[in-house]
Amino acid sequence: MTNDQEIQRILEKPSAAIIARGVQDKLADEARLRHEFYEMIDEDSSAEFINGEIVFHSPVMKWHTDATKELLKLIDDYLTIKGLNGYVGVEKTMVELTRNSYEPDICYWVPTTAKTFKKNQLIYPVPDFVAEVLSKSSQKNIDRDRVVKYEDYQNHQVPEYWIVDPELQTIEQYLLENGRYQLNLKAKQGTVISRIIPDFEIPIPSIFDKQLNLKVRRSWL
Repeated sequence: MTNDQEIQRILEKPSAAIIARGVQDKLADEARLRHEFYEMIDEDSSAEFINGEIVFHSPVMKWHTDATKELLKLIDDYLTIKGLNGYVGVEKTMVELTRNSYEPDICYWVPTTAKTFKKNQLIYPVPDFVAEVLSKSSQKNIDRDRVVKYEDYQNHQVPEYWIVDPELQTIEQYLLENGRYQLNLKAKQGTVISRIIPDFEIPIPSIFDKQLNLKVRRSWL
């Protein structure tokens, strides 16, 4: 259901104005809590603000950390070796959307945006590319990546979204088409080609195989 369809569904109710006032009051409370959240966090914090709740990050399994590290190496080394600009954020990079504040596992901004960042930057704007690595510690963590963040990134027109599953060793690539995400690729073999990072093409297994990862990065030299 699109945003316009949801709005129309509410407008068909006699209580539409009451619902709208209730939503406004709730969002005002959330805004105050979000301000407190920003006052609370610092460089040592690891938390997100999601739909009115402060969500502290729990420990992750080794395969989550490994996949995040290997994908980061691929993206970061590629940009450096190819002499490309832009900025790559990882894990504790706080991204501010309209309602929520996330710390994506990996995100990227194109050069025109990245050049505006300051050395003491703490809160970042909507990225151009996001990769979330699934955490199997709870179903709630998976739902956040597949449902909440998926919808939020789509609504904020993040052009490219990857969901990496370190247990199944698969990647899902979603690309924005006419304002909506379309699944462009879901696989554990073959290659994935980024639309946003220029000419960035990697074998999918290189995200999960350290030796193959190193071989790919050396091939760029």
